[in-house]
Amino acid sequence: MSGTAGSTTGSSAGGTTVAVLQPGYLPWLGFFDQLDRADIFVIYDDVAFDKQGWRNRNRIKTKQGIQWLTVPVVTAGRLGQPNNEVRIDRHQPWQRKHLRSLKEAYARAPAFDQFIGPIEAILSKDWDLLIDVDMAFIYLFARWLGLDETAVARSSTLGIGQSRNERLLAICQRFGATRYLSGNAAQAYLDEQLFREKGIEVVWQNYNHPVYEQLHGEFEPFLSIVDLFFNCGDGALEILRKGRVGAAHY
Repeated sequence: MSGTAGSTTGSSAGGTTVAVLQPGYLPWLGFFDQLDRADIFVIYDDVAFDKQGWRNRNRIKTKQGIQWLTVPVVTAGRLGQPNNEVRIDRHQPWQRKHLRSLKEAYARAPAFDQFIGPIEAILSKDWDLLIDVDMAFIYLFARWLGLDETAVARSSTLGIGQSRNERLLAICQRFGATRYLSGNAAQAYLDEQLFREKGIEVVWQNYNHPVYEQLHGEFEPFLSIVDLFFNCGDGALEILRKGRVGAAHY
């Protein structure tokens, strides 16, 4: 993943597909499906942090069931702070707890030894900002998937304001998009007509979570992608793409 998005030669389907997503901690498969399908992938890092969202937490599967891994953050007196300014509560030993949980949950997974080392290296660093640890894992997982050539930008560097719909449109226009790839949750607010008027097609992700071999009983979807890596190793990208049922490969 290149750190700054510039010009693009367009995708195999013609034109330019832009995706805009907030950062996440150990994101799920659908996050990387959008990265895979985009020519330009914009990390929406300067919108307000959602305390109960996915910016600082995700789920893994253990012998005891689903477990949350949460990065403790400082929120007192910081209402409305943007994602890229959220500070980690460094008084809590969260890295050690997360690493222990991962080892206990996946030590017997087929590809555990292949992937745990770089994850441990990231968790061993003394992080201050949440965005930095989020991006470290996003870049690592993109490299493992072979998606690290996708151009990436952070919205905080673009100098684009405006309200939500207008801002997303302006980001797409900034990169000459012909398509805007969006998660389905945005159907509740996105003004598709506004995009069409500017010659940009809105494409809904419609990701159908694939089933794969997992430890610890019946399959559980919507976990962190670490579950896929540990269980399926180098076959992760092929499995991830199985969720793109009926969707064009942009």
